[in-house]
Amino acid sequence: MAAYGTILLLIALGRLFAAGRVLPDNAADTLNRVVIVVCLPALIFLHVPTLEASWSLLPLVLVPWLLLGLTVALVLGASKWFGLSRPVTAVLLVLIPLGNTSFLGFPLIGALLGEENVRFAVVYDQFGSFLIVCTHVLFVLAWYGDGPAPKPADVVRRILAFPPFLALVAALLLGNAWFPDWLMTLAERLADMLLPLVTLAVGLQLKLKLVPEYRLPLVLGLVGKLLVLPAAALGLAQLFGTDSPIREVIVLESAMPPMITAAALASSARLAPPLASALVAWGVLFSAATVPLWHWLVVAS
Repeated sequence: MAAYGTILLLIALGRLFAAGRVLPDNAADTLNRVVIVVCLPALIFLHVPTLEASWSLLPLVLVPWLLLGLTVALVLGASKWFGLSRPVTAVLLVLIPLGNTSFLGFPLIGALLGEENVRFAVVYDQFGSFLIVCTHVLFVLAWYGDGPAPKPADVVRRILAFPPFLALVAALLLGNAWFPDWLMTLAERLADMLLPLVTLAVGLQLKLKLVPEYRLPLVLGLVGKLLVLPAAALGLAQLFGTDSPIREVIVLESAMPPMITAAALASSARLAPPLASALVAWGVLFSAATVPLWHWLVVAS
């Protein structure tokens, strides 16, 4: 709870900075870019080399994709039942299965489960969330949006050019045993920057204004993301017979609030931007209660 309190405090500080226009308008984008290019690769190089190939890691890869399938079925069913518009359906298809599994997930996993378990969160994020963004999200934006469908070559190019993915491949192939002491210390310091930078960026982008016509989709999105998917993840983890701490990582990563990057992509495609922003903002706030709850439940299970 102390760790989550720190995160909420930093988010509030970012919100104050935004309200007082203390930082430039593009400060959040700049901070997020620093995290993607510098902090996440450093974190990956620190933790991924400690992984050992094992069948026990397979659920970390399978669960996010199974949750995606569940989400698609539920959202399409709800869309037909409630008569949701195409833009609203697209936003729910994008933001319910995708959480902040790196920006918020990594520091929270480290705080709640120990830094040594962040390496498991990296597997969930890179082989789950990241690849879902590069495939499912691009397909949804092309199917529901007005722009042209992305070419397969463009999708592959985006994956290969993504700094955390490059760092993942390099860390798996090269490890970090060759790091001199000064480089290891530098990587640790850069990784430590992730939490304050990303939480300030979340605060700078936080918008809590509710749009009346989006209230029902907002409730559906928050319930699906913060309650239904973690419950399904816990059931799948038990079905696969996963042991601690991998079980805890799976559930907590699935319980993260909606992904900021995915919301930005949906907004850039002009797919219900107010709903995307509201899902991110209210998701961050409500997750302050739901994530500790899931942590308690999975430890007790």
